[in-house]
Amino acid sequence: MQTWVLRLSPGVDPVESLLDACKENGWTAAFVVSGIGSLRNARLRFAAQPDARDISGPLELVSLSGTLSLDGPHLHAAVSDTEGNVFGGHLRPGSVVRTTAEILVAVLPDVIFRRRPDPKTGSRELVVEQRKPPG
Repeated sequence: MQTWVLRLSPGVDPVESLLDACKENGWTAAFVVSGIGSLRNARLRFAAQPDARDISGPLELVSLSGTLSLDGPHLHAAVSDTEGNVFGGHLRPGSVVRTTAEILVAVLPDVIFRRRPDPKTGSRELVVEQRKPPG
């Protein structure tokens, strides 16, 4: 396992930044161990809801975790507003870093994460494949 620390600058989208890091570094299986920072706004999809909702900031990114696969991210975030109200859900593209975000990513070089339809859940679920050795 390899670990990477990403520090995101103001104005960037955390989801897009993680996707860019996957592409740039050739990560095929990674997970976000920890993420903290601040956001101007957060785009969250709440449980059992079809669409994401915009939460206006300033916000604290209290927690970020999830998986990064060849088929896209599955990220959960908790954010708090200036009154201390906490909102949590699936972090979707469209969130924006306010001052900084510090994200710890663990990369598994021997496997590939994929998302495949699961008839039991009706969703695309995580499938872990062993990476074939070269040769």
